Amino acid sequence: MGLIPGVSVETIQSIQGGMAEFYNLQSSNETMVVKVPANTIDDLFIHKQQTDQLLVVKGSFVLVVLYDRQYQYIPLTEELPQVVTIPRGILHGSINLSDRDCLLVNAVLRHGEPSPKDYQPMGRPFPYDLAQAQLSLHRIRATIAA
Repeated sequence: MGLIPGVSVETIQSIQGGMAEFYNLQSSNETMVVKVPANTIDDLFIHKQQTDQLLVVKGSFVLVVLYDRQYQYIPLTEELPQVVTIPRGILHGSINLSDRDCLLVNAVLRHGEPSPKDYQPMGRPFPYDLAQAQLSLHRIRATIAA
């Protein structure tokens, strides 16, 4: 699914092996487990030397991408295993309006030495549309249930 230049969302495939289901993770230089706490609205970040590859493993959240002075809301949930790729230089943040923490895997691709500024939040130029973010999660859940 194409979103904005360089940002992609791909459903990952699995292989059934007995009672277990196996998913291939993305290749990376570094793999992190990230917690997006319940009931949080995060500011924006921009990474100069890394590409993020995010996969939700528990819970759900909405990834916010700012491009051309507009927010795009990308719902991600454990019920639909998808990897979203965010290249360096793209402003992005997160919204978790649920009462559950969200855990995700970030398979980071490094393009140079990380900078401390890569992890410092930036202010939002205008407020998020929380109703739109919530609606995006409802829509993906309705698609899964159908």
